[in-house]
Amino acid sequence: MGLPMSDPTAWATAMNNLGMAPMGMTGQPLLPDFDPALGMMTGIPPINPMMPGLGIVPPPIPPDMPAVKEIIHCKSCTLFPPNPHLPPPATRERPPGCKTVFVGGLPENGTEQIIMEVFEQCGEVIAIRKSKKNFCHIRFAEEFMVDKALYLSGYRIRLGSSTDKKDTGRLHVDFAQARDDLYEWECKQRMLAREERHRRRLEEERFRPPSPPPVVHYSDHECSIIAEKLKDDAKFSEAVQTLLTWIERGEVNRRTANNFYSMIQSANSHIRRLVNEKAAHEKEMEEAKEKFKLALSGILVQFEQIVAVYHSASKQKAWDHFTKAQRKNISVWCKQAEEIRNIHNDELMGIRREEEMEMSDEEIEDPSEMKETEESALVSQVEALKEENDSLRWQLDAYRNEVELLKQEHGKASRDEDTTKEQQLKLLQQALQGMQQHLLKVQDEYKKREAELEKVREDKLKIEALLETLKEQESSMSRVCACSQEKEGPVEKTLNNSPVKSEREALLVGIISTFLHVHPFGASIEYICSYLQRLDSKVGVPISPFPRASLGSTFICTTEVEVLMTRLQTTFKQELSGVGASLEKKWKFCGFDGLKTT
Repeated sequence: MGLPMSDPTAWATAMNNLGMAPMGMTGQPLLPDFDPALGMMTGIPPINPMMPGLGIVPPPIPPDMPAVKEIIHCKSCTLFPPNPHLPPPATRERPPGCKTVFVGGLPENGTEQIIMEVFEQCGEVIAIRKSKKNFCHIRFAEEFMVDKALYLSGYRIRLGSSTDKKDTGRLHVDFAQARDDLYEWECKQRMLAREERHRRRLEEERFRPPSPPPVVHYSDHECSIIAEKLKDDAKFSEAVQTLLTWIERGEVNRRTANNFYSMIQSANSHIRRLVNEKAAHEKEMEEAKEKFKLALSGILVQFEQIVAVYHSASKQKAWDHFTKAQRKNISVWCKQAEEIRNIHNDELMGIRREEEMEMSDEEIEDPSEMKETEESALVSQVEALKEENDSLRWQLDAYRNEVELLKQEHGKASRDEDTTKEQQLKLLQQALQGMQQHLLKVQDEYKKREAELEKVREDKLKIEALLETLKEQESSMSRVCACSQEKEGPVEKTLNNSPVKSEREALLVGIISTFLHVHPFGASIEYICSYLQRLDSKVGVPISPFPRASLGSTFICTTEVEVLMTRLQTTFKQELSGVGASLEKKWKFCGFDGLKTT
């Protein structure tokens, strides 16, 4: 203990860096006026992990700079720092809530008092459990004190000035796992979890919506209050909920039935208001749809312009001047723009299809009525604009008269009132200008409405002309049909007494007789005509409203064939077969029956 120091200044500097009062080997202070707040660097307080209560960890040391540790002197021992070029001592993984450290490499003659003297500088020591094999466990009061104790790992300890092997050792400080530390850490975590749950519960209660107020019981006074609230649009929802609760509770009886009926009637009176609000919202929705459609069409126009730019750039006249990378970028951009344009175009077409599907059949089938309604709406708008125009003109005349009166009064008034009159005159002039501008706008709108009205009238005249032409075509068609019937009528009347008039008719009679003789149950006139068509390749009998057949170069009507068969009643006869909708006319050959009768 009485060993003199070779360089007291070096000892004082080293202990000053550690933030401790410089002490000699005998325990006497080397510098009586030592200030712990002073360090080697001006303005920076000393960083000493050995100071109790600081709760800090030593600053990180750069890897290329060796850690410099100084000698530590105690009353009973001295701690010498390890070689700074050696790697730092290894430590195990830190257990949660660790407050206990393992200290190995103690001298054999080391006692608990010496261990307490060395490690109490790191903080408050709660317990020391020393083993006989030169190691011990030290439990501190706080976790940060363990970091200070780890700072001493690697130091060589020497008891007093002895050089005996039993009085020396190399300290190895490491984290230790203790049940008490783990229990205290778990308790602390549970406490923090409880605080967090409590904080969340308070936060949820703060943001939770308040519960609805309880519904009052029925009474005549409350009934009168609710009846007044039902008439107010702002308080209707609250009042109708109370009314619903009363009805569900069974408050309706003979005595209160009239009151409840009046309240129900008041609730029913809000239906018209709600319908009007719904119509207003639908109108706003339609306007929004129209705006969206217009904006989308504008976007499509711009897309078309961009795509046109790409296509024009892809032409050989400009394409040859671009580099390969530029051409690739232009082609990719063109494809992307076309895809986006097609997507937007499909969306716009879908909107238009939906609008077309929503159109009613009456509007499609009856364009004239639609034009009339539009015309009536335009006429009403034009009349309203006329009335507004007249009222604006009258207001303009009134303002002009007021301006003239003000001018006259301005000449007669005194100088004190000049400023106020000028201000009024300016205001009136501004109002007059505004009215004139509004009048011009109204006149322009009136002209536009008149032009639209003229267009509607022209469309109406065109539709009427089309209807007249259609009627004339129908009348002409009916006349043609009548003429054809009149032409066929005289043929029947001008028949000679002889049933067969020409060789062609005789040929037809022969062919038809042979055909009907083969079909004893009869055949229809269409079947007979189809047989004639198959018989001769030149015969063509189309089944139509005016069917025709040709034999050779002469054309005949099916009605004429039927008339011919009707004339020869002794050769052909007509019978009806079937009932109701299946009624059918068939012709049969009866030539042999006629011979027998003759």
